[in-house]
Amino acid sequence: MPLYSALFALLLSWWLIGCGGGSSSSSTPSSSSSSSVPSTSSSSVAQSSSSAASSWYRPDAATTYQIQLQGTPSTDYEVDVYVLDLFDTPQSAIDALHQKGKKVVCYFSAGSYEDWREDASSFPLEVIGKALDGWEGEAWLDVRSNALRPIMEARMNHAHTRGCDAVDVDNVDGHTQDSGFSISYDDQIAYNRFLSQAAHSRGMAIGLKNDLLQIIDLVDDFDFSINEQCFEYKECALLSPFTEQNKPIFNIEYQKKYDNAATFATLCAQAKALQIRTLYLPLALDDSFRQSCD
Repeated sequence: MPLYSALFALLLSWWLIGCGGGSSSSSTPSSSSSSSVPSTSSSSVAQSSSSAASSWYRPDAATTYQIQLQGTPSTDYEVDVYVLDLFDTPQSAIDALHQKGKKVVCYFSAGSYEDWREDASSFPLEVIGKALDGWEGEAWLDVRSNALRPIMEARMNHAHTRGCDAVDVDNVDGHTQDSGFSISYDDQIAYNRFLSQAAHSRGMAIGLKNDLLQIIDLVDDFDFSINEQCFEYKECALLSPFTEQNKPIFNIEYQKKYDNAATFATLCAQAKALQIRTLYLPLALDDSFRQSCD
């Protein structure tokens, strides 16, 4: 009996050890599998969310462009991007450009009232300020007003519905202008960031139009710059934060002196050195002539 008892105890101990090892071995993969599934799922959700939030068009500093805001759009230029009016451009022109593999940036003024636009009646009188000097039927807007934001969101919706890849929002430097309102630097920053978020949330890129004094604060929020006359006013250095982030600068010059071939060649040499995509165009932006440095 003692022998049998000893043998029984020995066999029992071996059996217990074997079961314990099996339990440990099986629990490790189970634990690993259990924790990896939520981790993968959580990661997938985060990646999916991140992808959706970053899915808009992102041009780089080498991107070429054409801008035309009046007249029948010319769509035969060998460029990457066309900037066209949001309201006046025929849908057929936008569709034709997309069929050619081009991107379309839709222009509208986000900082001024234009009395000829189809949504002009949407603007409350209290948000309409002083007239823009030299631009008939146009007046500054009070970008501090919450009443303005639904109107701009409706314009963003219209751009999205039309298939615009990006928007060019004009007159977003009212804080530096005699607008009739006390718009502070921070008021303008808040409004411009609202515009950026409105575009990005709809899957569209957005350009910062002029507003040179706020570039350092806004370059992370905008995908490209559209500037007028930085060479004429010797302001091009202020645009460099965009180039430093490999974001394009689309510049327009209007001075008649560029009719001279040598003068235009000098302009282009300077523009290429600074990686600024520069066009010499008529002030009307009607494509009556076009000279490109690219």
